Amino acid sequence: MAITVKIPTQLRAAAGGVAQTQASGETVGAVLESLFEQFGDLRDRITEDGDLRRFVNVYLDGEDIRFISGLETSVVDGAEMTILPAVAGG
Repeated sequence: MAITVKIPTQLRAAAGGVAQTQASGETVGAVLESLFEQFGDLRDRITEDGDLRRFVNVYLDGEDIRFISGLETSVVDGAEMTILPAVAGG
């Protein structure tokens, strides 16, 4: 199942400079693991101790996964996932 993952400017250096890529998985956590297989440097930038870092937000089709089921949120084929780290200075 193909999921489009949008990578923000702040994380692109750890993702080979790409703005978006394809990943796969049945849950948000599995999609992130697929992403980390492609770009291993992203793991430490996005997660800590197996969970999302405190200031990293993940949206699935525009919905914040924290208000769904977190990393266990189900993903459907063709979904769009956006990773947004909080940036100081607003």
